[in-house]
Amino acid sequence: MSKELISMLSSRLVAVISFFLALTLVKGFEGTIGVNYGTVANNLPPPAQVAHFLLESTVINRVRLFDANPEILRAFAHTGVAVTISVPNDQIPDLTKLNFAQQWVEDYIQPHTPATNIVRILVGNEVISTANKLLIVSLVTAMETLQTALVAASLDRRIQVSTPHSLGILSNSSPPSTGKFRQGYDTHVIKPLLSFLRDSNSPFMVNPYPFFDCSPDTLDYALFQPNAGVFDENTQLFYTNMLDAQLDAVFSAMKLLGFDDLEIVIAETGWPSMGDATQFGVDAKSAAEYNGNLMRHVTSGVGTPLMPNRTFETYIFALFNEDLKPGPTCERYFGLFRPDMTPVYDIGILRPTVAAAANIQHATCLLIITVGLLIIKNHG
Repeated sequence: MSKELISMLSSRLVAVISFFLALTLVKGFEGTIGVNYGTVANNLPPPAQVAHFLLESTVINRVRLFDANPEILRAFAHTGVAVTISVPNDQIPDLTKLNFAQQWVEDYIQPHTPATNIVRILVGNEVISTANKLLIVSLVTAMETLQTALVAASLDRRIQVSTPHSLGILSNSSPPSTGKFRQGYDTHVIKPLLSFLRDSNSPFMVNPYPFFDCSPDTLDYALFQPNAGVFDENTQLFYTNMLDAQLDAVFSAMKLLGFDDLEIVIAETGWPSMGDATQFGVDAKSAAEYNGNLMRHVTSGVGTPLMPNRTFETYIFALFNEDLKPGPTCERYFGLFRPDMTPVYDIGILRPTVAAAANIQHATCLLIITVGLLIIKNHG
């Protein structure tokens, strides 16, 4: 075999392998990366169109809803997409009553399962951070009652029950090894909640947002960019990004209560692509850096300094820019996509076309056959 031919085949083989590695990395996001599908907007496409778009054009196969919208649940029927739905905060006190919980399951779950792959129900969102005493004291009982209703409907093995928390549940988070839950809530609410999650084999869910905690001096640290890092003297561990530090602070708080065996799921995190002129690091470039690096990091298997060799199920906020969200400008620009479903920036969410993949696969087969025949001819 000539050196020129070997060189040519080697170049083609390297190109093909590189392409397949890229496809593998993109495919690796599946099953781990989800998206929050918010609907606080008046210009979003119909749910059926959204479901088709996610299934056919993206690598996203997990979706979190902030309610149990029947039209959206029907749209995801027979897609296989794992859907997480939510009970609104104001329904939590009612959910402590078994008849209400059973009726809720009958109304919102049973008409859609198993056609729609509902995998988790979230009871409220950031309930402890609301400081609403009625909601807080009702939370764990509501989760237990909902679980009882799922057992009665033989859905408990299919559907988990959990609730997401803001990092406001921590009284201390820096350095990460000193993380602990707020006094009072730790033993009266969070410990029983963690016991319920362990007993029902459900994850502890958190909403970490480096965006809201960073300053101009820590922007690179928040964006997974090269930076000086943070050293935790207690553990002698070094942190190169803020998300790891936030997750390890939560882990330390859980460990303090004896629940370091529970899975942690990132229910919500993201970065806006536009904001007010007074804000720093609020642009499409920074959003692409955060969300792109986030996806690579949580799926890499590296884990965090205190939780090595883990991947984290992660839901990016949000699927679309939502024009009716209140608050500062940035609140309306967390979307990965515009309402017309064009990407705000490219982070590898969109799938390679089926045609391109098929062509490469065909080229690979031909290349392998060619190399094999040449080797046989040369050495036969």
